[in-house]
Amino acid sequence: MLKGVHNGATLYCVDPRRSESAEWADVWLGIDVGSDIALANAVAREIIHAGLANQEFIRRATAGFDEYAAAVEPYTLDRSADITGVPAEAIRDLAHAYARADRAQLCWTLGITEHHNASDNVFALINLALLCGHVGRYGSGLVPIRGQNNVQGGGDMGALPNKLPGFQDVADDELRGKFEAEWGVAVPSTPGRHLTRMFEGIEEGAIHALYVIGENPAQAEADAGRARRLLDAVDFVVVQDILLTRTAEMADVVLPAAADWCEAEGTVTSSERRVQRVRKALDPPGEARTDREIIAALAAELGHSWGNPTAEEVWDELRRLSPMHAGMSYRRLEEHGGLQWPCYDEEHPGELFLHARLWDDPVTGPRAPFTVVEDEPPVDELTDEYPIRLTTGRHLDSYNTGVQTDGYRSPLRHVGRSGAMIDVSPEDALRLELADGDRVTVTSRRGSLDADVRIHDGLRPGLVFMALHYPDETDVNLLTIEAWDPKSGTAEFKATAVRITKLVA
Repeated sequence: MLKGVHNGATLYCVDPRRSESAEWADVWLGIDVGSDIALANAVAREIIHAGLANQEFIRRATAGFDEYAAAVEPYTLDRSADITGVPAEAIRDLAHAYARADRAQLCWTLGITEHHNASDNVFALINLALLCGHVGRYGSGLVPIRGQNNVQGGGDMGALPNKLPGFQDVADDELRGKFEAEWGVAVPSTPGRHLTRMFEGIEEGAIHALYVIGENPAQAEADAGRARRLLDAVDFVVVQDILLTRTAEMADVVLPAAADWCEAEGTVTSSERRVQRVRKALDPPGEARTDREIIAALAAELGHSWGNPTAEEVWDELRRLSPMHAGMSYRRLEEHGGLQWPCYDEEHPGELFLHARLWDDPVTGPRAPFTVVEDEPPVDELTDEYPIRLTTGRHLDSYNTGVQTDGYRSPLRHVGRSGAMIDVSPEDALRLELADGDRVTVTSRRGSLDADVRIHDGLRPGLVFMALHYPDETDVNLLTIEAWDPKSGTAEFKATAVRITKLVA
């Protein structure tokens, strides 16, 4: 994105706090937490009323426009300014700039997807791209930016409760039948549980054992106190990981895994759907083994002889079963330096644009639907007892619960201080009589913790921020709410109601 800015692109940044990205932006829209849909719908209404919608693209490539246009009509600039805290003129300018741009991208991360209405937040952005035809062509698109390097690959390989590898629906008898024939076993036709519903299953007594691979739910889950109580209640827990996480410390069995990005062969898939080869550079330390070897050995202990297949043999099985990966042999991946799915056969170059079909005339396949979505406030309501909104997020140099990064010094962290602090606006610091470095107790409806204050002028009054990477120092997920989006299963990490009390030395 910074390369784009340096090359003359205009950057609008929508973020409740003035982040590092916002500092590079031409315009920063400091939105109130959880009001993303109101902003997007107001932008859409302004585009429609200004006559800037791409009517030819809408007519040929989309469905449901009339219902969508009627739904955004109440979201006037003034009304949405009241909801979002963004000035009406700034919303108007964004709408005109986006609609008039020859090429435009909407990029987002967990800021809009860690809400109780996460999927609707994304649908609101998809609507804007369809409204202007900014999808499926060079330089334009919808860009969900992943937090780590192979998140996309995990989904592609079937690490979703309702999908088989290649995003094939488990409920489809024909698609499921391919896998049953290849594997020689029956595959359940009903979706499994996503992570949040797994914890509900533990609470209900339906789940008695867990096999946790490369995940640290004891610290990563919203309402971490509840998560740990439920993990403690499970009869048998196996953790497979490269480091001894807090979850691994609670496990009955720990299987030491290799760091597959450098200690194993395989592939990795980026956010642009580009599959690239990963090559082994080091031997795993001690008794650590690759995930592939551990899973095959476990299968043998359970009476199924899979042998010890190579990474390429596993990949070739995927290619037989997933049409979108069929043309991606190891040979071609190496020759081309990676290929983008879908890639249907060994003559196919890979699709550069996922939704290029929308520009065919007539459109190939189904039309892209507009989705009506409405503004909904955060679940954790602000009150006199909990008057401040806490939002959580990441620092550039750190990963998730800090397992892989917190043990290392970083020049990007604050000199002489950990990143484990609470950022408070100057106005709130004055009102609460806080100084930089003061110690405070932060309390939500679920728990409390102590943290050092950092006064930060990138926050508006009434908003505080904490990074999620330092749970051993500031266990921020003791505070967050377990309310979750029914479509995606994602918890509302980004919107917690808290109060702050100064600790006296």
